[in-house]
This record gives sequence, structure tokens and C-alpha cells, in this order.
Amino acid sequence: MDTFQALVARQDGDRISASVETLTESDLPPGEVTIQVLYSSVNFKDALALTPGGGVVRNYPPTGLVPGIDLTGQVVESRSPDFAVGDSVLAHGYEIGTGHHGGYAEYARLPADQVVALGAISPHDGAAIGTAGFTAAMSVQALIDWGIKADAGPVVVTGASGGVGSVSVDLLAGAGYQVVASTGKKSAVELLKALGAVEVIGRLPADPDAKPRPLAKARWAAAVDCVGGATLADVLSAVDYRGAVAASGLTGGAGLHTTVMPFILRGVALLGIDSVQLPIGPRRELWARLGDSLRPRHLGQITTEVDVKDVVGVLDQVRAGAFTGRAVVRVAGGF
Repeated sequence: MDTFQALVARQDGDRISASVETLTESDLPPGEVTIQVLYSSVNFKDALALTPGGGVVRNYPPTGLVPGIDLTGQVVESRSPDFAVGDSVLAHGYEIGTGHHGGYAEYARLPADQVVALGAISPHDGAAIGTAGFTAAMSVQALIDWGIKADAGPVVVTGASGGVGSVSVDLLAGAGYQVVASTGKKSAVELLKALGAVEVIGRLPADPDAKPRPLAKARWAAAVDCVGGATLADVLSAVDYRGAVAASGLTGGAGLHTTVMPFILRGVALLGIDSVQLPIGPRRELWARLGDSLRPRHLGQITTEVDVKDVVGVLDQVRAGAFTGRAVVRVAGGF
């Protein structure tokens, strides 16, 4: 570990570039757990981290920043009683990959209270689930906790071909829900049906030029919204009495132009989903369920692999909305 390879992002004016560099152990930040990284993944936030004005990296240090908001691997050094050398672990959220060197490097060092034992999940599958899959699991669990039963009626997933959306479809269908997948990609229809969607529809709203209605005919028992903006407003207007929407996305915009009608006339709940600052206790508990009762059934069907040295091209696809499913990033041997 005297020297190791890393993808390092640097900012020069209004330009952000990323290239493979050789780092030393002294470049690793403080922390109790040092990890040999095996895999990372690609998330929309990773693309924003390499986008000028993306809003997820406050300042690029002069020495550069290693992107990659999640990672899996093996502990090679530990000053924490919770982890031993050889343990398989993962980490994501907090400032990993945005304010603290992340997963696109052969080694990472993190505080112990940001690390999760993988348990029954392999490092590859942990990365395939990754931040996006964990966000999907949080969304599904939020609907379950709100009291949405599997027989309540259709549950719509917007942005269904993306990382959060595709895993949400898989998890909801596996739990017995009637899933309607909403996507603008005709090429993803068969995949979404294979994941368990009973119906695949186009983007919402169906007519983007139509004037939004405060309340539409009740259509959904609940929703997982990965888009935001006009899509979220449309979904909220069509959720049935005492339904809920778990919202985590803003690819459709950060604005929400709606009214109070769904909330005060139908008792609809808008459940905000944030996987970044979730405390480590419930984070570890949910990962344990992802290895057991909430385990995705079709990771192999939604996952592609890319070497870390080639990941920038995939990030460009994600930024353009042209990527479907999840991308696992090979870090060990990927430089």
C-alpha cells in the first residue's frame, strides 16, 4: 500500500477532469478502517461530482478528489474493535466521494462509524446494489412502514429504468406488490417486465404541456418517485386516499409545483428519502435486510461491469439519461 492507483478529479476554472494517478498511503484521509477496494459503482451523484456546478462537491482540494460515493472491499488495517483484517465491508453516503476520497481507488480509509459489514452479501453484489439500490430499499421500506399493503393496488415507479428505479421495481415485485413501471426508454420495457412490472407506461405526466391538476383521478396506491419535478407533482395528484410517495430524485428538476390538495383531501404522505446522512445503526440494519428478506432477485439482469479506468464514459451516459440499470465498477484489477 506504499503506492496505489486512483482516479483523481481536479477542477481547473469551469472544467473538471479525471485521470488515473499514483497516490501514496499519506494521501489517505484519517480514519480507523483501511480498506482494499474491490468494487464501486456508478450513481447519478457520481456524475454530478464530475459536473461543473453539479452541487455535490463544495470544493475540490488542490491535491484533487477521488470520486466514487460507494465502495466494497476487504479490511487491511483496523483500529476499531468492530472490524478485523480480512472482513468484507462496504461504505457509502456521508461525504464519501464528494468531500472525502471515495471508491475509485485501490485503497480507502474511513471512520469506523461509516463502515458496514457485508455479512451474507458478496462484495460484487454489494456494489451492484450500491447507493442506488440502498436508496431503493429505503424507499420500499418507507412505503411498508407507512402501511401500504401488497394488495392495496398499483404502485408506480417513475424513472424505472435507472439505478434506483430498476431495483425498486425488483424489490416491490418480490414483496408481492402490483408494480407499474414508468420510463421514457422503450428499450427497457422487456427488462422491467422481467423484473416483475405488471405494466410499463411512458413518462409522467403523459402530456407534459397540459396544465397540472390539483387532484386527478386516484390511480396509484403508492409510488416510488426517482424523478421529481413535474413527474412528482403528477404522481402526487393521482395517489389514492392515505397513500404515500417515497421521493428521492431530482433529475426532472428540484421544483415542485403542486397544491396542498393531495395532502389535506386525501391524506397523502410525501416521504423524503435520503441515504447520505442516514445514521449508521439503521444503515447497517437495512443492509442486513438487503442480504435477507429484501434481497434483490435480479441483480444479474440489471448490472453491467466497467473497469474504473473507463468509468468516466459511463458517467457521461448517466448524466445524459442514457444508461439503464446499475454499473459495477471493477477497482481491483481495473486500472
